[in-house]
Amino acid sequence: MKKLAISVGDLNGVGIEIALKAHKEVSKLCHPIYCINQTMLQKATKLLDVDIPDDFELWHVDGEFEITPSKIDMACGKYSYDSFISAIKLCEDKYADGVVTMPIHKEAWSLAGLKYKGHTDLLRHHFKKDAIMMLGCQKMFVALFTEHIPLKDVASYLTKDKLITFFTDLHRSLGDKKIAVLGLNPHAGDNGVLGDEEREIESAIEYVNSKIGKEIFIGAIVPDIAFTPNFRKDFNYFVAIYHDQGLAPLKALYFDESVNISLNLPIIRTSVDHGTAFDIAYKNEAKTLSYINAIKSALSLI
Repeated sequence: MKKLAISVGDLNGVGIEIALKAHKEVSKLCHPIYCINQTMLQKATKLLDVDIPDDFELWHVDGEFEITPSKIDMACGKYSYDSFISAIKLCEDKYADGVVTMPIHKEAWSLAGLKYKGHTDLLRHHFKKDAIMMLGCQKMFVALFTEHIPLKDVASYLTKDKLITFFTDLHRSLGDKKIAVLGLNPHAGDNGVLGDEEREIESAIEYVNSKIGKEIFIGAIVPDIAFTPNFRKDFNYFVAIYHDQGLAPLKALYFDESVNISLNLPIIRTSVDHGTAFDIAYKNEAKTLSYINAIKSALSLI
């Protein structure tokens, strides 16, 4: 049975509740190894008023502090980082076959003095590889050309060379799947009337498709029709030029079942596609579907 290292995320959020709630089902799919120490796990289970499963294997991560549900906390930020690094190390040491991550809180990471903007950013620096963030489920996947950068900076970041690298890496990760590439501007620029960034996108698509020898990438697609039911009959892989362009429709359609997948890396990493959900933390209301799908996605990639 494959082993998956589970990074527990921000302990003031819903991650540890989800891991405990789903453990029985997950254990039928893989051998999970939870990156948390016994003391912190006991604190969490006491707050949740649940028992620790007998077969709940832990990988010790140093650190001890009080869990304060729904609070942004420096100690939680640091511990979620340490849990993630431990999970990565388990993969690098070949003790685990992949990593599945629970949600972190980016502000808590910042309070802890961490320079990374999230899991994918850390992976990119750690492996010195251009990790690609792709989110979705079997019905629709969205890969992000830019992630956590201000919207005002997206247009200047968009260049043919960067697009060529991105498309090439994405094709290497996904194979010959048809991928619809969104334009940046309303109406995909209306032939330059509303912006000319689409010319960069189309030029990069033409170049990469010619190198592949197949028409893999299609675009630039008018963004406001790309996720309509009729268009999605022909595509379930998309490239969004910026974060909310792709994730707003994805979460509107498939919020509970989507996962986050990191592509173009030497390890397998998937994640739930939701945040720390502080509004329901430690209320035993968290859903497990995204986590279960993240486990299944990781196993399918191994």
